[in-house]
Amino acid sequence: MDESPFHLGERDAQARAGQFPRGAGIRNLMPDQHRTFFALLPYLFVGGLDRDGWPIATVLCGEAGFAQSPSPTRLRIAALPAAGDPAAAALETDRPVGLLGLDFTTRRRNRANGIIAAHDAGGLSVEVSQSFGNCAKYIQARIPTSIARSPEVAESLTRESLTRLDAAARAVIGAADTLFIASSSGPRDGRASGVDISHRGGQPGFVRIDGDVLTIPDFAGNNYFNTLGNLLLEPRAALLFPDFATGDVIQLQGETEIVWSGPELGFLSGSQRLWRFRVVRGWRRKGALPFSWSAAEPAPTTMETGTWQRERPAA
Repeated sequence: MDESPFHLGERDAQARAGQFPRGAGIRNLMPDQHRTFFALLPYLFVGGLDRDGWPIATVLCGEAGFAQSPSPTRLRIAALPAAGDPAAAALETDRPVGLLGLDFTTRRRNRANGIIAAHDAGGLSVEVSQSFGNCAKYIQARIPTSIARSPEVAESLTRESLTRLDAAARAVIGAADTLFIASSSGPRDGRASGVDISHRGGQPGFVRIDGDVLTIPDFAGNNYFNTLGNLLLEPRAALLFPDFATGDVIQLQGETEIVWSGPELGFLSGSQRLWRFRVVRGWRRKGALPFSWSAAEPAPTTMETGTWQRERPAA
C-alpha cells in the first residue's frame, strides 16, 4: 500500500478536525479473523455506484456462511440484490463496492472495500483492496431470528418509489437508532473510484428531519474520516434505514453538506460536526430484512449522546 492509506479528501477532513491518524489498522488484505467473521453473518451491508455515479446502499441476506473468503483478498457472497432492489444495477462486474460486516449481537464490525471481480447467477465475488475493523461505538445490540420465506413470498415483496419523504418514511427515520451511509471518493482518471459504507447510530431522534432535509450528527469515532473525506470530494451519497420492527428498509439518494463549526453543533450532546442530507429520490422496500429482532440494547456510548427533540431550541 502507499505510505498513507488515506486519499486527499480523508486527509483534508482529518486536518479540518485536527486529527492525524496513521491508519495502521488499514490493510490491503483481510486478516484471518476478518475472513472468519464474515462467514458468521446472515446479512451484509453493501454500498455501490449506480450507472449515473450515485452511491446506493443496500443489504444482502442469506444463511449464515453465505459470505466466504477463499483467499485473503477475495470474498465470495452467495447472494444477489432482491427483486426490486435499486442497488441491483450497481453491483456488476468491475464496479467498486464497499462492504460492512456488522454483528448486532456482539457489536463487532469489519469493513472490506474493493472491486466486484465476478457476478453470476449465484452471487458476487469481490477482490478486496482495503480492509479494517471498527470499534463498537453507537451500535445498538439486537438479536435477529431468521424468517423462512418461500420464493413466491419473496418475489411478492413490494417496492415503492419516493420523490420526497412521506409521513411513513419520516416516522421510520424519526424513530431510527441505526442508519448506513454509502459514499464515494468520486471519479478518477475517468473511472469510478472507491466506495465505502459506514454505520451511524444514536438514540431514537438523533436524525433531525426538516422537510426533505436530514441533519445527522458526527460523533467521535476512529478519526479516519472515511465518510466525511468522501463527501468533501463527492457530495452525493446514499442512506439505508432498516425498520427492525417490520423488516422494511428505506433507501435514499441525496446531496450532502458538512457543518464543521458553529452554534448548531451545541444543540445535540456529543456532536462534533453535522452533515445534512437533502433527499433527491428514494425507495421503500417491504420485508427486505427477513428477520425478527429482539428489543434494542443501546451501546453505552449511545447513551452519552443526545437527541434533537430533547435538545434543539424551540423555533
